[in-house]
Amino acid sequence: MSLFLSRIGRFSARHRLLVAGVWLVVFAALVAAFAIGSQRDAPAEAERSASSSTAAAQTLDRLHDEFPATDTETDAAADTLQLVFQVPSGTTVSDAANSVAIGDVLAVATDLPGVTSVSDPLDPAAPFVSEDGRTAVATLSYSDLGDTADKTEKYDAALDLQRSAPSDLRVELGGDLLETQAPEAGIGEGIGVIAALLVLVLTFGSLLAAGANLLVAAFGVGVGVVGILTYGAFFPMGDNTLILAAMLGLAVGIDYSLFILSRFRAELREGRGVEDAVARSVGTAGTAVVFAGLTVIVALVGLLVVGMRDISEMGVAAAAAVAIAVLIALTLLPVLMRTLGRRVLPRRERHVRETARAADTPSRRGFLAGWVRTVVAHPVLSMVAGVAVLVFVALPTLSMKTAFNVPGGTDPESTERAAYTLVLDEFGGVQSPLVVLAEGTDAGDRSEAVSTELSRLDGVQSVSPGLVSDDGDAVMYSVVPTGSPIDDRTIDLVSAVRDDASVSGVTLEVTGEAAIYINEDAALNQALIKYVILIAVLSLVLLTVLFRSLVIPVIATLGYLLSLLASFGGSVAIFQWGWLDALIPAPQGDPMLSLLPILLVGVLFGLAMDYQVFLVSRIQEMHSKGMSPKEAVVAGFTRSAPVLVAAGSIMAVVFAGFASSTMAVAASIAFGLVVGVLADVFLVRLVLMPAALALLGKAAWWTPAWLDRLLPRLDIEGHALDAQDEASRDATSSDEHDPELVRA
Repeated sequence: MSLFLSRIGRFSARHRLLVAGVWLVVFAALVAAFAIGSQRDAPAEAERSASSSTAAAQTLDRLHDEFPATDTETDAAADTLQLVFQVPSGTTVSDAANSVAIGDVLAVATDLPGVTSVSDPLDPAAPFVSEDGRTAVATLSYSDLGDTADKTEKYDAALDLQRSAPSDLRVELGGDLLETQAPEAGIGEGIGVIAALLVLVLTFGSLLAAGANLLVAAFGVGVGVVGILTYGAFFPMGDNTLILAAMLGLAVGIDYSLFILSRFRAELREGRGVEDAVARSVGTAGTAVVFAGLTVIVALVGLLVVGMRDISEMGVAAAAAVAIAVLIALTLLPVLMRTLGRRVLPRRERHVRETARAADTPSRRGFLAGWVRTVVAHPVLSMVAGVAVLVFVALPTLSMKTAFNVPGGTDPESTERAAYTLVLDEFGGVQSPLVVLAEGTDAGDRSEAVSTELSRLDGVQSVSPGLVSDDGDAVMYSVVPTGSPIDDRTIDLVSAVRDDASVSGVTLEVTGEAAIYINEDAALNQALIKYVILIAVLSLVLLTVLFRSLVIPVIATLGYLLSLLASFGGSVAIFQWGWLDALIPAPQGDPMLSLLPILLVGVLFGLAMDYQVFLVSRIQEMHSKGMSPKEAVVAGFTRSAPVLVAAGSIMAVVFAGFASSTMAVAASIAFGLVVGVLADVFLVRLVLMPAALALLGKAAWWTPAWLDRLLPRLDIEGHALDAQDEASRDATSSDEHDPELVRA
């Protein structure tokens, strides 16, 4: 592979205008396609729950078959808002002053844009008042809702009404008129990119090299994002699809270019010409980039096994962004490297043509050089300390609670959450009722018995009279739980209803929004376990192929799992416990979103493999040259650790920029990645891995002879390139001593 990639690098360097022109044409074509796709009428998007295979989703399909009217009722519920009134303690809503104040608010509500009707909670014929008389709920019904901008305008008008209510009358606005939208890029993302540029400048000592690195990565993100948007213009996708692709595409784009550009500088320092240095760096570091990129792509595409559309879209989109980052690093980056030439080096080194011996001898000074010698000298202590820190950070994982959807919205301080909580406290789970479907021959004749049994279950507040199907073999009940959909007692109630067989000849199934969310959360938690196992096996196989060792893959995989748990723990402490509420603008205090853990598993696996490849491949290269195991660790670490630290720091600051988002999904994913990257780079790869390699010695590189014969040789160290150079030198030497050539 190294020879093939070196040829790609040399071709790109020799045909700079062609390669740059092709990428510009690709970008322009994507922009044109997006413009065309944006002008056409988007096809109606299928219900997102349709792809779900959970019991609640399947029951919903059967329910719609038996009771078609429920389709329109569900659609109508999405076009409403609630005004929740609460009067001061010691009074009731029926008191004269309070009823007049409520009536005045409702009168204004009837004139709001788009409102077709307003229910009166004080109407004796259909009251909606709590038992203590202090809380009442009115419903605003809308029609002819337009696009998002139109919905926003109507929602803002209702919000103004809520804010202008009398000071002695509490009014909260509840409902889901607005869908959650992906946030626009903010100042945090910009600060993250600037911080990444500063890290690159410090790493390279050259603004030109840092700028080239960032430019290539930014162009790759642009191509990836426009490509995903273009696809979405023709085939609708979820609003959150771009989040992971943008942050991951930028981060790996910077890192992959960093690895190749660093090797290019090293080759220049060894006295190679610019074009040869380009080919050599793409053939060696490029091989590691390809392997690391494919690993990330496989991990992200592996999210398809979860079987959920939103997660699958995010995984595939992010995989596409990573693939583009790899292609850009292998083709467009060589164009810039050839253009800049020796200007990628610090000014003092640009005119030094022969530094091979100095470059080949690792510096005995510097913090990282001293660090690795300390780790190698005390491997047991280093491993114990590193594991202890990781376990400590991971401890909050023990209290991690997940939810597929947070009822009342993701912001605990919002008026929507306040309205939801008020109704929940006074009326139970009427906002998220469970829909129970009873099926059996002549089930309608036993509807009263089923209703009685449902009422006796723990966590049930009320059961509505059953609606019987035309053939009498199905009955639908509305069960109001005492708690919200994320309460443990509601979760237990869903299972209890399905397991209830007290009425002979009748089977019970549960559906409705609450039950679907509960089932989706459970399905994701089960998929998480399977996905972690899949990723662990994949890690063992890939690293065995790459390093031709059985021990190193085990250590690397265990290290990855520790950094993953640390990521979980940090996310729980921040977003579930609210430890950094003053610093993180996104809402905190809610359960973790169900999709977060499984996304972290896939993304962090890919990044961990990146760091493992770039660190241990250098150590393996030194060991293959005849160094003792400890010498190889010190030499390989000293060469690769500075770049690895820069790469991890860049990842962390880029993700930290996204963690400043006000959207809980984006911020929680980004912050989990920040913790995971820092744990993996600075503890697993810079402490545990060198300590383990030093402790194991030659045993770390052992592999059975039969397995060694079966494994393919990827040549990540560039042995084929060395052989090619040697052959070229021999040919040149032979030509110099050929009498015929000399006479010629």
